[in-house]
Amino acid sequence: METERSAFLDYSATTPVDQRVIDAMMPHWTEGWGNPNSLYRQGRDAFRVLEAARESFAAGIGAANPTEVIFTGCGTESDDSAVLGIAHAGMAKGKGRHVVVSAIEHKGILEPAKLLSKQGFDVTYLKPREDGLVYPEDLRAVVSDETVLVSIMHVNNEIGTIAPIAELAAVTHEVGGYFHTDAVQSIGKVPFDAAAVGIDAASFSAHKIYGPKGVGALYLKRGTPFEPLLIGGGQESKKRSGTQNVAGIVGFAKALELMLEDLPAETVRLTALRDRVVAGITGSMPNTMVNGTMDAASHTSNIANIVIKGVEGESMLLQLDNRGIAVSTGSACSSGSLEPSHVLLAIGCPAELAHGSLRISLGRFTTAEEVEYLIEVLPPIVERLRAMSPVYAKMFGDES
Repeated sequence: METERSAFLDYSATTPVDQRVIDAMMPHWTEGWGNPNSLYRQGRDAFRVLEAARESFAAGIGAANPTEVIFTGCGTESDDSAVLGIAHAGMAKGKGRHVVVSAIEHKGILEPAKLLSKQGFDVTYLKPREDGLVYPEDLRAVVSDETVLVSIMHVNNEIGTIAPIAELAAVTHEVGGYFHTDAVQSIGKVPFDAAAVGIDAASFSAHKIYGPKGVGALYLKRGTPFEPLLIGGGQESKKRSGTQNVAGIVGFAKALELMLEDLPAETVRLTALRDRVVAGITGSMPNTMVNGTMDAASHTSNIANIVIKGVEGESMLLQLDNRGIAVSTGSACSSGSLEPSHVLLAIGCPAELAHGSLRISLGRFTTAEEVEYLIEVLPPIVERLRAMSPVYAKMFGDES
């Protein structure tokens, strides 16, 4: 069914590039296109632009020094580099082979953790509690003097919970380990200050904050042991070889600048829209539940993850798509899989209910009209799907 109305409600998967970001990047594609590693004038000009962007980005994330920012090709590369690079380098410096990651990490953390297991590291997958949070006392119970690295994401990409990274980093440092956080979903959306919270490393991605795809960053606190993933050219202080995407990096720095300018007002606006989504969906249909805590201090303003019991998430997604509405059934990187979300399973959601989850994520261009359109369209879709579901009838009978 075609429709003229539409609503893009999957900003956690990606964001459109802001026109102001495009305007900032454009001269570095058409005029200042030199290689920043060349010694002649065009190279020197590009290098100055690159370092100005690095300084701006470093200030935006609270790095103590611009040299602590390494530009990469994406958030996943930053995650892979942090997990593998710190674990191997830390072990080589005399730390143990124990690594801790949370069970609700992005696959950019979980897959390199699996690789470390094959390489002889002891990896602990720390489950959060039912509210979706990893607590410092739970981390303290599993770390030891052998722990070289702990990686726990700041804002979860599926359920929107905010980890207490300052406290988790402090626990990690008690045993001499290094603490990394995947901050892809947090910068510009919640307060983030790398130096103030005491973390050792963090990963970022431009396309989650209205910047270009193909650009990421890794924060490495000075003194953190690290073996580079990409070698050969020696760029980025020999921590990430490959010619830098100057235009994209300029766009990334501009995107972060704009996010930080808008953060207070956008937090208020998006919180109101998110709460309307939750109230509108749970209030209009029985047998629904919200995943993860909705406590203001522990939940980001732009994500709501809701289980619609007795319905397959993929069926809802496709019918919503037919009405011009884009949402997700879980992590965008896993949307091709029919497996239930590993995040929801880790917080205790039964597999049959996890299949019926919808992630609604809001952003800069989300309007109240889009939210109301979702609330209008979703209940009749769910009603039809439930009417065709013998499982729902068996589970809930006449409750609907």
